Amino acid sequence: MSDVPTTMRAVRVHETGGAEALRVESIPVPRPRAGEALVRVEASGVNFVDVYKRSGLYEIPLPATLGEEGAGTVVATGPDVHEVVPGERVAWASVLGSYAEYAVVPAWKLVPLPPEVSVRVAAAVMLQGMTAHYLATSTWPLRDGDRCLVHAAAGGVGLLLVQIAKRRGAWVVGTAGSDEKAALARAAGADEVIVYTRDDFVAEVRRLTEQRGVQVVYDSVGRSTFLSGLDVLAPRGMMVLFGQSSGPVPPIDPQILNRKGSLFLTRPTLGHYVATRDELLHRARELFAWIAAGELQVRIGAEFPLAEAFEAHRALEGRQTTGKVVLLHDSPPAPKNRS
Repeated sequence: MSDVPTTMRAVRVHETGGAEALRVESIPVPRPRAGEALVRVEASGVNFVDVYKRSGLYEIPLPATLGEEGAGTVVATGPDVHEVVPGERVAWASVLGSYAEYAVVPAWKLVPLPPEVSVRVAAAVMLQGMTAHYLATSTWPLRDGDRCLVHAAAGGVGLLLVQIAKRRGAWVVGTAGSDEKAALARAAGADEVIVYTRDDFVAEVRRLTEQRGVQVVYDSVGRSTFLSGLDVLAPRGMMVLFGQSSGPVPPIDPQILNRKGSLFLTRPTLGHYVATRDELLHRARELFAWIAAGELQVRIGAEFPLAEAFEAHRALEGRQTTGKVVLLHDSPPAPKNRS
């Protein structure tokens, strides 16, 4: 590790709060231990889970370096690492600490990149792409002719989920907050898109399905859509609540699921769907193969330098973005904080 610097820039949180809680600091470069690899981070994905942890909605030990997703090049490995080698381009998800110039990652969680996939695209697709993959192929394995509702269909997960759902033969209706976002969802393959700021999505889904409803609702919004979403499910349909961008869902009486059609409810998280290296590689390699073949389009809606992570968070929380938000680490400006 003689060519690795001793210090690095990292975006850290010392106390929970708004985007102003993010601070760019100089900290020691971590050293890999047994089973770990040190990666020079070239791009990081920005996700709502980062916002949840920064704000305190999800508790983490503080101070902490944020970021759960990234891509770059392995520069060193600890003992007993067989999955990757120095010089290899890799990507990862669900490991805290990617808002930094270097990150230590468990080697089994690193996915080698094929030549056709850039680190920029890999950082954009690992967490959201594998989320869309497990939602459509495992949580409710969509089949030809299934009907599904995708909330926030022009967001990072939404655009990927729409495409994967269509690959599996589903009929897809999405929701979006504006006509511009609705156009993006349609371009991704959505059969119908409801602008929820103008139209009641429950009434529209019922109309579009001739009152039959959908087999599955994929909901990353949470508080503002959850209860209404139960009203568009067909009997024995499934509510898949995988996010809470509008806030956490309040407790519900399970009898509601009975009354509305013996419904299923699940609150999944990516970690449980990539709990082994075999499953991780299966999902990531399938995504990369689709991307390399031009069969899955990854939309990067906004890019920010690492030192402007606070602006990235503000844009994400303010619904100012479509697709993925990415932090780029090369040739960054001088570190700065926003108070």
